[in-house]
Amino acid sequence: MLNFEDDYTPPARPQPIAPAMPPMPRLQPVMPVPAVGGVAPVQATVEAMAVAPDNKHRRVRAEDKRIINANTDVNQLVPFKYKWAWEKYIAACANHWMPQEVNMNRDIATWKDPNALTDDERLIVKRNLGFFVTADSLAANNIVLGTYRQITAPECRQYLLRQAFEEAIHTHAYQYIVESLGLDEGEIFNAYHEIPSIRAKDEFLLPFIDVLADPNFRTGTPEADQTFLKSLIAFACIMEGLFFYVGFVQILAMGRQNKMTGAAEQYQYILRDESMHCNFGIDMINQIKLEQPHLWTNAFKAELKAMFQRAVELEYAYAEDTMPRGVLGLNAPMFKEYLRFIANRRATQIGLDELFPGASNPFPWMAEMIDLKKEKNFFETRVTEYQTGGALAWD
Repeated sequence: MLNFEDDYTPPARPQPIAPAMPPMPRLQPVMPVPAVGGVAPVQATVEAMAVAPDNKHRRVRAEDKRIINANTDVNQLVPFKYKWAWEKYIAACANHWMPQEVNMNRDIATWKDPNALTDDERLIVKRNLGFFVTADSLAANNIVLGTYRQITAPECRQYLLRQAFEEAIHTHAYQYIVESLGLDEGEIFNAYHEIPSIRAKDEFLLPFIDVLADPNFRTGTPEADQTFLKSLIAFACIMEGLFFYVGFVQILAMGRQNKMTGAAEQYQYILRDESMHCNFGIDMINQIKLEQPHLWTNAFKAELKAMFQRAVELEYAYAEDTMPRGVLGLNAPMFKEYLRFIANRRATQIGLDELFPGASNPFPWMAEMIDLKKEKNFFETRVTEYQTGGALAWD
């Protein structure tokens, strides 16, 4: 079972870092081949072979690959160096699901029944959707407009393409819930402009997207590489690893009480996907640290610590806004401890010290929500080992 102590498994051993390839000696010009009967059938071929390929046109060696700043051909997937990236891509494909597979009839009936949910519970649903409907679009934008361009390991790019597709599925899922419940689409989709607690989180993230989306941005200097690494940490550890978790707890807590079960089932699948996104990002972060240890300075770690602390403050403010009173057996102060616990986990996963020593997890049942390897989900609506037919084991 996955939990916050074992949801991340680093590579078994550091990937070897090979010295840069020596330049290939340039071949000497080839003398023209005498024509036979006025025809020189092999001369053009010989002349084409006379020019030595540069390093980018060599056959790729695994040891020459880097997460960023490699000179290898990014179009050649193999040979693999980062097998963990390929394995995560295969696992993500096996976990494919679509929102329409989930029956929303019970949710629709619950939402229409004026006595089925309290006003506070309805606020939780609307605030949750208000954040998430655009959050996954921001995550996808960060991948396709920024991160993907700078990654030079093809197997990591392969997973990022799958991740971007999953972000689209998540946005689809939230739209499906909004449509099913008959909510005001303008109110929900524009909430990230209208609701201060949601807007504050997005404004925290947007600079990290903008810097990578700048067409003039390139890695290759210590300053640029630190900027890229910081953006990667902001999205893997903070957005997907921290900012989503108040919402996940709230909706999954409703599902545990047999309320809004269709929405909660989709959130459970999304939680599973986002846990993989977070762990993949952490793997890339740690591999970049191995390949470029000079980036991990004390000053840089201090910046990251401040970034985590600000993120906890923003997510706690969101918890207070979405839950002004106790509901579902939850209250805002419980989330303060939970967010500190998660922040500690994310910080230590990338090699930082704990930020909030002694913080504990008040929601141990969330570990079960990440683990979908069970015969039925807690709503008893469908099998939650959501794997495509070719990947399912029937023994």
